[in-house]
Amino acid sequence: MARAVLALAGGVGGAKLVLGLSRLLPPEALTVVVNTGDDETFHGLHVSPDLDTVTYTLAGLANPETGWGVQGETFQAAAVLERLGAETWFRLGDRDLALHLRRTELLRAGWTLSEVTRELCQRLGVAHAVVPMSDQPVRTVALTDEGELAFQVYFVRRRCEPRLLGLRFDGVERAEPAPAFRQALVYARALVYCPSNPLVSLGPILALPGVREQVERFPGPRVAVSPIVGGQAIKGPAAKMFAELGEAPSCVAVARRLRGLCDVFVLDQVDAARAEEVADLGMRPLVVPTLMASEADKVQLARRVLEVAEAA
Repeated sequence: MARAVLALAGGVGGAKLVLGLSRLLPPEALTVVVNTGDDETFHGLHVSPDLDTVTYTLAGLANPETGWGVQGETFQAAAVLERLGAETWFRLGDRDLALHLRRTELLRAGWTLSEVTRELCQRLGVAHAVVPMSDQPVRTVALTDEGELAFQVYFVRRRCEPRLLGLRFDGVERAEPAPAFRQALVYARALVYCPSNPLVSLGPILALPGVREQVERFPGPRVAVSPIVGGQAIKGPAAKMFAELGEAPSCVAVARRLRGLCDVFVLDQVDAARAEEVADLGMRPLVVPTLMASEADKVQLARRVLEVAEAA
């Protein structure tokens, strides 16, 4: 299992598989590239929800009940901010707030987001490389029946209630893959799509100039794990998004988004009957348990992913 792996991730599902991979691979053999299309400014601070979820998970700090945020969190600062008239629909906990304060301080001092992320990870004891997809800002915009909404407004404030008509990634045409991402695309020997929302977690990463083309030419095995099981998203709004965009939510819908970019597609046993449809898309289907309720589950799924990558 020494093959160098590039993992693309975002959200809680992505962080779970990343944790499993980190238990099996040494730091020098794993680069985790994380979606930053969800990044937003709150109370003047740069917040990177997906980066933070992956970082907290690898640091052993993530809230085990939600999968995001910090365990044992308190919200005294949020209560005072609300009393002072600030909008607090995006609730930042007190411990979480410290990370955003430090990130913003370093960014204002001229550090890149890659440099800041590396510094924060080292301070929190994360040995594996966690990399933002880009050092330039890319912002996901939800096009809805109520107009255009910044992603966090759509996702958190409105709880995905407006009907989704489309998505736009503002700034992506001017952005570049982060340096460590570019390097991993060249030197990694396997690529793993974590079970992340293909529309708003993997979508922005693949939309970066040149990335899709490099993934198409990637010389090693490309393995994806479906975030949709039995027509339902394990976490988040992926199923609702697919349905509103006119496509029945399923593992096959996810595979279709990765056509030409994936060699092995991992689907849960619940969806075993759909393996032939995946094969028709030009991918080898692998049917295994994909639900990750415990750390043992995360490690076991990561092991299967690495085994199939090693055998390819």
